[in-house]
Amino acid sequence: MTSPLARIESHPQEAKRLISIDYEQFLALVNLAEKRHLEKRAEIERNKTRIIAPGGGRKPEMSSKEGVCLCLVYLRQKPIFEILGLLFDVSKTKANDAFNYWVEILRDILPASQIEEVEGDSQKYQDLRRILGEYELILDSA
Repeated sequence: MTSPLARIESHPQEAKRLISIDYEQFLALVNLAEKRHLEKRAEIERNKTRIIAPGGGRKPEMSSKEGVCLCLVYLRQKPIFEILGLLFDVSKTKANDAFNYWVEILRDILPASQIEEVEGDSQKYQDLRRILGEYELILDSA
């Protein structure tokens, strides 16, 4: 079975269908996510009490590119984690853990939705809901 990442790397024109963004946008997102990932790891290292020497321990099973791709495939296709794990050749637990890790990084680097921006201000939230309620939303899931 071809992994979704291998598929979009060999057929970049299919990226939008599989992960909702163009291949070039995916690569840019991976670069931003990788930078945030390294910052997050550096923060953890600064506050860590070391038992094992730096560089020791188990190596990550998934690259940043694979992690971001896994996250985007989940958000676009909504497979169960069992299937997501099969697609990326990891267990369902590792797929779930990878998704939760990378979705937090994506939330850090991508702008919030309008709803998230006004959640703390009830008046602005109600105004936005009223304005958005005047529009009809059409989704294309193909």
